[in-house]
Amino acid sequence: MEPATIFAAIIFGSIGMAYIVYGRKQRRGMALLSGVTLCAYPYFVSNILAIVIIGLALMAVPFFVKY
Repeated sequence: MEPATIFAAIIFGSIGMAYIVYGRKQRRGMALLSGVTLCAYPYFVSNILAIVIIGLALMAVPFFVKY
């Protein structure tokens, strides 16, 4: 794994943890689900561009989908 890929995985995993905490405290299901997905998907994607695009899309989901 390249250092940039590891760095991106750490960044999006940290953002995912923040979404999990926010989702649990505010009882927002979509934020919680997005946070869990943000923490998990870097294990399955190895391309840095795909990690960034998927991460940005998952970060935007709670703002557009109300659940």
